[in-house]
Amino acid sequence: MNLLLISNSTNAGEQYLQYPIKNIASFLEGVTEVVFVPYAAVTFSYAAYEAKVQARFNEIGIKVRSVHRAKDPRKMIREAQAICVGGGNTFALTKKMQEQGLITAIRRKIADGTPYVGWSAGSNVTCPTICTTNDMPIVQPESFKAIGAVKFQINPHYLDANPEGHAGETREQRILEYIEANPRRWVVGLREGCMLHLHDGKMELIGSRPMRIFKKGVETFEVNAGDDLSFLL
Repeated sequence: MNLLLISNSTNAGEQYLQYPIKNIASFLEGVTEVVFVPYAAVTFSYAAYEAKVQARFNEIGIKVRSVHRAKDPRKMIREAQAICVGGGNTFALTKKMQEQGLITAIRRKIADGTPYVGWSAGSNVTCPTICTTNDMPIVQPESFKAIGAVKFQINPHYLDANPEGHAGETREQRILEYIEANPRRWVVGLREGCMLHLHDGKMELIGSRPMRIFKKGVETFEVNAGDDLSFLL
């Protein structure tokens, strides 16, 4: 399994995919073309999303081909050198992937060692379910089940803030609700500017910010880059 799971595409004040592009380039070394899944896009077209990613990937010499152009999207996935799944709305992404049979197709490719890059929603869908997304359920997928390439849940864009005057739940409170209902599942709060790299049965946190760890019956704690993450595998 060879995964690069990125919290967010863009840091505040930066250009699109600016901060992770060097990590993506290193991760995809030797790859000349990626198959891109654009289905998290809602307020702009799949073609526009493909073009936006291609503009950044031009810097690292990689061609981007979107599955929305394929007559047989599963065949395109099966033949992919590498797979990239972009961020946006996780429910829209999951619904379309389920309809096209891409969940199973991508799961098999990941199991065979094909490199996979996902950011935001694209990281969410590698989990057992999409239940720890931050997104509004604007459409209804067949189920919340996702690719299941990892055994834990990811909450991308994890935020500690509790703005003054805000009376709703914090991100942490929502995750605590999740683990109350799902006591066997670990959840990682992946802060912006950070990513997880899984390769050869090992996982590392990349980034300058710690990752917050949740599990029912375990006091919430944080890990930093270089810490042992084998308990999540």
